[in-house]
Amino acid sequence: MRSLDISPEEFRRLAQKVVELSTEYVDSLNSRATFPSVDGTETEGRFHAPRPDQGIGAETLAALTDIANYSRIQNGRFFGYVLGSGEPVAAVADLFASVLNQNLTAWRSGPAAITIERTVVEWIAQALGCDSFVGNLTGGGSSANLAGLAMAREAKLAVNEIGLAGQKRCAVYMSREAHMSIGKSVALLGMGRENLRLIDIDDEFRMIPTELDQAIAKDEANGLVPVAIVASAGTVNTGAIDPLVQISEIAKRHACWFHIDGAYGALAAIAAPERFAGLNLADSISLDPHKWLYQPLDCGCLLYRDSQVARRTFSHTGDYAKSLATDPIEGFEFFDQSIELSRRFRALKLWLSLRYHGFTAFRNSIREDLNLAQLLARSIQSNDQLDLLAPVPLSAVCFRFRGTGHRSNADLDNLNVAILKRMLSRGRVYLSNATIRGTFALRACIVNHRTTEADVHEIVHEVLTSANEILAHN
Repeated sequence: MRSLDISPEEFRRLAQKVVELSTEYVDSLNSRATFPSVDGTETEGRFHAPRPDQGIGAETLAALTDIANYSRIQNGRFFGYVLGSGEPVAAVADLFASVLNQNLTAWRSGPAAITIERTVVEWIAQALGCDSFVGNLTGGGSSANLAGLAMAREAKLAVNEIGLAGQKRCAVYMSREAHMSIGKSVALLGMGRENLRLIDIDDEFRMIPTELDQAIAKDEANGLVPVAIVASAGTVNTGAIDPLVQISEIAKRHACWFHIDGAYGALAAIAAPERFAGLNLADSISLDPHKWLYQPLDCGCLLYRDSQVARRTFSHTGDYAKSLATDPIEGFEFFDQSIELSRRFRALKLWLSLRYHGFTAFRNSIREDLNLAQLLARSIQSNDQLDLLAPVPLSAVCFRFRGTGHRSNADLDNLNVAILKRMLSRGRVYLSNATIRGTFALRACIVNHRTTEADVHEIVHEVLTSANEILAHN
């Protein structure tokens, strides 16, 4: 036995201990604070240690309890960011995926794993009404957006359209509410942030098509190539869904690549397809099953219409990796149409989770999240101390405490910052924040299969309690 081998009996003992600890953790979620009452010095003192030259064996598993106690908790009262709730069946699958240790480069490197990933991508595309699309799983929406825009650049921007001194004669368009990963992608792809056009939004935080059309026409008149339009199917702040059909018509008229950033919202089309008309008109779509299919991190997805463009963009294969198979199944290679070469078996958790529960269960859970967001919005509107700051087209709810009497906007911003900090320290409810038309907002986002009506009612209660505690001390 080599130095890193362990016996089957020892593996069983370790795995059973991890299962026991995991079961205890899941069972205790609702009794735990949403954020631990620790600071950076404490975490450094507990986990930052000298390099372990000599191992301590199974004793190291004792640290797992401490790790759980020093971690942010994802129970039904976690409403921060846009982060799915870690569905337990999928979590079990992740252990087996690590044991199998498949590298999903090509069919020959993982026959079952490759087939399963291609299958779940097909399932998702069908569920969204994008039956003809293909794609692959990614680390998240940011990498899916990067890949989608890389395909756009390859499809729409020829070498002779790249100018001198780093000046690229091209432009990419998105709304002012679009995700920060789009700007990062444009920079990484060498198209230059200075060529990213931010299009104005309407009263519901959606891209204004006429403003988009005018911006493209202006660039074309100045000799620039309009490479891509990025529409949002659920902006990160408010969940706004851009007018996809109108934008697709503009993209077609100007020969732009049409990419939809659906990392937050597009999977809600499974439950509310009427809100996402035009989704199937895109050239590429980013999704995040680790958001609204509740999968453990990481599990993003890129869907696209034309696999030939994907191959032209990503197929730069060394001789050592080329497949000798000519069969379309056995010769399949993910690295020929995606950024990654080393790719973990992300699909197993999604495949197992979807088969265990069925799409109907996920559809119902998403609908419940949408309904709970509307419940929260109504609760805020019915309370004369709170202001709803934006529409709620999906499940992100932005609001603030106003209180009684008159306060300036600056004073309200400062007060709500203090309320958020107090709420997080109380550990009952976890919210994040957003800026809505220059105003600091408390933000609750519901993409959580554990959340109940009681959890939602707790949000207003905790905001008012925290506000009263702060005002009583001032």
